[in-house]
Parts: sequence; C-alpha cells; structure tokens
Amino acid sequence: MGITKTDLFTDEQNAFAMMAKVFSHPARVAILEYLLKANACINSDLVQELGLAQATISQHLKELKQAGIIQGTIEGTSMNYCINPDKWKEFQESFNTLFDQYSSCSDSQCC
Repeated sequence: MGITKTDLFTDEQNAFAMMAKVFSHPARVAILEYLLKANACINSDLVQELGLAQATISQHLKELKQAGIIQGTIEGTSMNYCINPDKWKEFQESFNTLFDQYSSCSDSQCC
C-alpha cells in the first residue's frame, strides 16, 4: 500500500482521519461498546466477553489508549480501562460536525 500524502490535507482532515481509524477494526468497536455498556472501569473481562486472545485485546487497547479515547490505570498486575469522557465528546463533536454538513436533496437533484 502506498504512503498517504497527509501534507495534501488540512490538519483538521488529518486529525479526523486518525479519529476514524480508531473505529476501523471490529475488535476496537466491540471493546468500545463493551466499555460503554459497562459504564465502569473494566479489566480482564474483555477476554471472556469478546473471545479474543489476550495479546490481541492488548494490542487494540493500546491503540485505543494512544488515540486517547480510553484511559487506564494500573493496579498491581492488572490494568483498568474506561472511556475517556473528554476525548469521547471530542470524537462525537467531530463526527457530528461532518454528518451535519449533509443536507438531503430531492430525488431530481441527486445522482
């Protein structure tokens, strides 16, 4: 796959694309859904809940944490994760801004 020419796009477009990448894998979406449903910090529940290997879940948690959409704390040998409410709101506002730009057209005006 070729290198993306990010310099052709605005900082906002590049930032949005990075946010969208968070949702580009179904395992990450499942992790986020589980965290939202639990509405609490979780730790090792994900392995039993999702049926994925611990290493796979850890990799996806790492990507979610790097994006800032989840936050975690270390307690002994376990990590606890939850949704980062500030970043979640930022993501939500960014997606809403994009989706709100669409205004439906009449059938005769659409392709």
